[in-house]
Amino acid sequence: MCGFTGFIGNTENAGSILNKMMDRIIHRGPDSAGEFLEGEAALGFRRLSIIDLESGSQPFHNEDNTLVSMVNGEIYNFQELREELIGKGHDFTTHSDCEVIIHGYEEYGTAIFSRLRGMFACAIWDRQEKKLVVARDMFGIKPLYYANMNGVLLFGSEIKSFLPHPAFKKEVNRDALKPYLTFQYSVMDETFFKGVFKLPAAHFMVYKEGQVSLERYWEPSFDVNEKPLEETVEEIDSVIRESIQAHRISDVKVGSFLSSGVDSSYVASVLKPDKTFTVGFSDKNFSEIDNAQILSDELEIQNINEVLNSDECFSELEQIQYLMDEPHSNPSIVPLYFLAQLAKKDVTVVLSGEGADELFGGYDDYDVRPNLKKYRKLPAGLRSAVGSAAAKLPEMRGKQFLIQGGLPVEKWFIGQANVFPEHEAARMLKPAYQTGPTVAEIVQPVYDRVKGKDDLTKMQYLDLNLWLVGDILLKADKMSMAHSLELRVPFLDKKVMETASRLPAHYRIGANDTKYAMRLAARRALPEVSANRKKMGFPVPIRNWMREDKFYQQIKSYFTSDEAAEFFNQNELLALLDEHYTNKANNARKIWTIFMFLVWHRRYFVSEQPDAVQVQLGEESALV
Repeated sequence: MCGFTGFIGNTENAGSILNKMMDRIIHRGPDSAGEFLEGEAALGFRRLSIIDLESGSQPFHNEDNTLVSMVNGEIYNFQELREELIGKGHDFTTHSDCEVIIHGYEEYGTAIFSRLRGMFACAIWDRQEKKLVVARDMFGIKPLYYANMNGVLLFGSEIKSFLPHPAFKKEVNRDALKPYLTFQYSVMDETFFKGVFKLPAAHFMVYKEGQVSLERYWEPSFDVNEKPLEETVEEIDSVIRESIQAHRISDVKVGSFLSSGVDSSYVASVLKPDKTFTVGFSDKNFSEIDNAQILSDELEIQNINEVLNSDECFSELEQIQYLMDEPHSNPSIVPLYFLAQLAKKDVTVVLSGEGADELFGGYDDYDVRPNLKKYRKLPAGLRSAVGSAAAKLPEMRGKQFLIQGGLPVEKWFIGQANVFPEHEAARMLKPAYQTGPTVAEIVQPVYDRVKGKDDLTKMQYLDLNLWLVGDILLKADKMSMAHSLELRVPFLDKKVMETASRLPAHYRIGANDTKYAMRLAARRALPEVSANRKKMGFPVPIRNWMREDKFYQQIKSYFTSDEAAEFFNQNELLALLDEHYTNKANNARKIWTIFMFLVWHRRYFVSEQPDAVQVQLGEESALV
């Protein structure tokens, strides 16, 4: 795994600037560096050696040196593509899987991106046409950002790499804060840095003569193909096992993350690595270590685990938010950071279970509960009126039941996080930050692409396009690469997606459980107790921490700061905090979401020093 950064546009001292930009992402690739500088083009690469350790350095060049490329990722069908391209006359200079992209682009143009099986973000510079093409994998597993500022296009794996460039203007995007308070992550294409954009998953971008154009090259389709259950289960098991085998290809040690859920357990049971890795907390019901240890013992593999404490977690919050690039309040980022740190001591590659819920129907919200089914038998007009009225009520028991039972899914489902209701988010903010798109403006364009599908498919599709790429995969990439660890996700595979997209709804959500058919497939590899165990989802005891005086005082110092006064109505913040501290309410997620924004803002807009950044490499720290 690697990282890259670069720019197109006239820049004084381009080589020096590029090196400073590359230093910002040295954690993504500590093994070596490569660069290309010519005229207005500057491409910089940091490498973490995984395949072809000796000669797989980048940038890559085609045969006549008219194209230059950099790739962050792994291509799992590279061998068949390589043979095909060699048959068409292409000469490869390395054994790297990623070299197929530059030759594939030379042969097929942008059509190559839809043929790739793997995770990738790439940049290709055409020296003759003075054209840059960047692309991102179909699920958005690998990140890619760009900014067109002051006559210069900046692009790279992480936003922080843009900071040293003189054309970069660092400014908070005022429109990003209100939706963040609801979704808990940066949900728009434009990031929290004004003028900096995420390239959406399954898209490529062309930059030429100062103009940017985007095009989508792949769209998930859900076309049901009803088959007997046993045949479907066999197909699921077969395609997942094949994907896990493809994802294990490496010239370095491979391990597996292991929680108590069926997804990572399925991966570990098929992979059978030498070691699995788990972290947890000492608080009751906040650890998956015991369950992970039981499965590892049954598989006769070693489970390496660690119990985290609150002090070490709080000490790393600023570093974590810095590494994320944008504020992100999913509490599971914290244990994931330490889990990656733990695994890196023994391996360079880990497999994990992300994506199974979105593909196979694993979230609780997807499951229509029996009492809700009964309620939906009432006349639609009555339910609609009740649901609309309930949506206007303050938070109370039964409100969500009435909304879900009475309103179309497009009106209430926004994904797996819904921290602040929209009206409450606005109440927290100063007028200047109450702008930005509404929740409906964010989700409706996604729903519009699956008109006519059933509610379950609509929810999965929304999560694939927003929650998965904006929350789950982003934190997986940033927290693993923070420790120079490559994380692979075999459920998020082209062939697995083809199988999952054909499942009828009743094979996704069964009478008694989510991921019905996939759980049956997992039983072929797992003991029944592990196959049926409910996911805990990286539980983090933030609600307990905030009731400890030392952490309460730390958060309060942020909430009463001059920085907070710029964005928030501080009386509202303190009311939330004190209600929670005195155990009058559980406001943990709301407090954490605001707190993480303020931690991020302080790190990037108050503490940030030009051309100097603290990064962690293994257990050492270096100022670069």
